[in-house]
Amino acid sequence: MKCLVAVKRVVDYNVKVQVKSDQSDVDIASVKMSMNPFDEIAVEQAVRLKEAGIVTEVLAVSCGSVASQDVLRTALAMGADRAVLLQTDESLQPLAVAKLLKALADREKPDLVLVGKQAIDDDCNQTGQMLAALADWPQASFASEVQIEGGCVRVKREVDAGLETVELDLPAVVTADLRLNEPRYVTLPNIMKAKKKPLDVVPAAELDVDIRSGLSVLRVAEPPKRSGGVKLPDIAALLDKLRHEAKVI
Repeated sequence: MKCLVAVKRVVDYNVKVQVKSDQSDVDIASVKMSMNPFDEIAVEQAVRLKEAGIVTEVLAVSCGSVASQDVLRTALAMGADRAVLLQTDESLQPLAVAKLLKALADREKPDLVLVGKQAIDDDCNQTGQMLAALADWPQASFASEVQIEGGCVRVKREVDAGLETVELDLPAVVTADLRLNEPRYVTLPNIMKAKKKPLDVVPAAELDVDIRSGLSVLRVAEPPKRSGGVKLPDIAALLDKLRHEAKVI
């Protein structure tokens, strides 16, 4: 069984981003970049399935510039067998990424596709669902538990009312939620071993996919700063403010 895992290079979650002076985008010059945390969880799950003897090959994939090779090397150090970079300098929207992954899936024929439920830079939460629609595969989003038995994958997913368990026929698309697992620490020996694993660079143009964006960014602005808090003498004053100013009671 082959498992394809999509990973994205984003600004590290510990970094406080700043908006460019011309408000055209977020300034990512000279800031630390890393693998999207939800994608890291997806890689960990794929590697665990391989260690359990269920998955035979884990293929890590990223779409973007040459710089995205660093997150693919991280995925290889975590335990992925090989990696593919679909190289493009275009700014990719979720639909474009889904189209590229669909084209690669047609080539690689994976039995399972794992992706993070969303990226922490744009928070779109769309790529996995779009990929499932394009491939006409069953999908399970927000997975907190994944089990594979025979030709099916059983996924426990988080919904508003609690937990829901769904069973999908393979091939399928599963998006990883925060509570699916805790990614392993990547050790130095595994980082060195990852340098010897195959990482193929495929120009996105070779896949004959239209990745032009239908969206344009008009302006990027920081959210307004919060005003300072107010001290109140007692509960009665608090209730009065809630009733007349906030209008919540």
